[in-house]
Amino acid sequence: TELGVERRFVPESCPRAVRPGDFVRYHYLGAFPDGTRFDSSYDRGSTFNVFVGKGQLIAGMDRALVGMCVNERRFVKIPPQLAYGSEGVPGVIPPNAVLHFDVLLIDLWNSEDEVQVQTYFKPEKCPRTVQVSDFVRYHYNGTFLDGTLFDSSHNRMRTYDTYVGIGWLIPGMDQGLLGMCVGEKRIITIPPFLAYGEDGDGKEIPGQASLVFDVVLLDLHNPKDGIAIENQLVPESCERRSQTGDFLRYHYNGTLLDGTLFDSSYSRNRTYDTYVGKGYVIAGMDEGLLGVCTGEKRRIIIPPHLGYGEEGRGKIPGSAVLVFDIHVVDFHNPSDSVSITVHYKPSNCTVLSKKGDYLKYHYNASLLDGTLLDSTHSLGKTYNIVLGSGQVVLGMDMGLQDMCVGERRTVVIPPHLGYGEDGVEGEVPGSAVLVFDIELLELVSGLPEGYMFVWNGEVSPNLFEEIDQNHDGEVLLEEFSEYIQTQVDTGKGKLAPGFDFEKIVKNMFTNQDRDGNGKVTAEEFKLKDQEAKEEHDEL
Repeated sequence: TELGVERRFVPESCPRAVRPGDFVRYHYLGAFPDGTRFDSSYDRGSTFNVFVGKGQLIAGMDRALVGMCVNERRFVKIPPQLAYGSEGVPGVIPPNAVLHFDVLLIDLWNSEDEVQVQTYFKPEKCPRTVQVSDFVRYHYNGTFLDGTLFDSSHNRMRTYDTYVGIGWLIPGMDQGLLGMCVGEKRIITIPPFLAYGEDGDGKEIPGQASLVFDVVLLDLHNPKDGIAIENQLVPESCERRSQTGDFLRYHYNGTLLDGTLFDSSYSRNRTYDTYVGKGYVIAGMDEGLLGVCTGEKRRIIIPPHLGYGEEGRGKIPGSAVLVFDIHVVDFHNPSDSVSITVHYKPSNCTVLSKKGDYLKYHYNASLLDGTLLDSTHSLGKTYNIVLGSGQVVLGMDMGLQDMCVGERRTVVIPPHLGYGEDGVEGEVPGSAVLVFDIELLELVSGLPEGYMFVWNGEVSPNLFEEIDQNHDGEVLLEEFSEYIQTQVDTGKGKLAPGFDFEKIVKNMFTNQDRDGNGKVTAEEFKLKDQEAKEEHDEL
């Protein structure tokens, strides 16, 4: 004679219970006291959907559902006066029948409900939140209120990418995503009238279903965004900033907004080298690399329309915001020449280095970022060259010009006057700007250009006869070499400094041996000024 309610299962968590006026979706088995089944929602494959307390149910069920939690199971005994009474339901329920219902509550909402947002993780730093018209990339698990999974972007291994607040999403999701930070995790509960309504989506989601989305926001930008630059380290001394047309060498770590690493020059142990402002890199990087100093570290945040767009590339998903943490190692311009800074010059500085001079100097060689490459000090000996003879890179030949003994200077050499694009394997990186700190220790004046030997006094009128010691009318290399050595030893002649004696003498002999037979005759023998005069007369 009375309504009987037995709570056979009550979930641990029950954030909300049924109240009159709520809309519920539930499954049930209907049977008579002898166990004979007269109805089942399971057999129909769909829940029973109805408002509670509005007379849409038999009175006993209206009362029995009040206070239920989602996923709660109740066994309900309803007397006839609270069911179908003395009339029953012809062909189904006899008059004055007691009814037993095994009820499982699947869903619960109210027409006054709004979207519910529960944030369970929020990053410490949240520089920006989702606003209307932003484009977002997020992962989600979609479930019903009873926890049944109906969809997951994780299973597809691809984020859901969409604009927010412009009607691309169901209204409840449009609302639920607003205000999120990248990295934030929240649960968004959406009533059906802000989701797929009475009809559902025709696939996985039934009509009148509340939806629960567990969302993690991975990316966020607006189509109107430009790049964002965060200066992390700017050197105190910054004599020059990069401009369009400059060539840069820099290291970088490339990540997505959620911190996922997609690329790193450090892992390759090699800088990324490129021209700036010429379209060699993505548009956002072209812009972000302008105005940097050597040694500067900055973060460049690039929206996808200035990055790899909707398609993405490699490990970079479509529509992804990119974050580059860069460290500028050096830069130069192809029009750059050698830069010379004099730190010390002796007061008595009358003899200046010139082409052909033999120089001895110390140096420290480094990259623009200060990385030491080489040092004569560590070797304990000077570096010795003939200036302008191609024994060093062109930039060093230029940097050592017009220097006096005791002078100290810094010479900065762009790569096109140094070791070029290839560099020196294992020693000098390709396209590297070089910095040499130089001290000139000794200078031996060279000979006039084109000369390997000169006389310090008058030339003997019988020069050939003096060289031809055995007077056979022919001079061999041994005779020639011995004679030149004697002139140098006695101070009558001078060889070009810095070159190997035997090579110079052999070169001089070969120039005189005009028929190439290994002997020089009187007819072949001519001094350099005589050769020049003959050429002039002939012309």
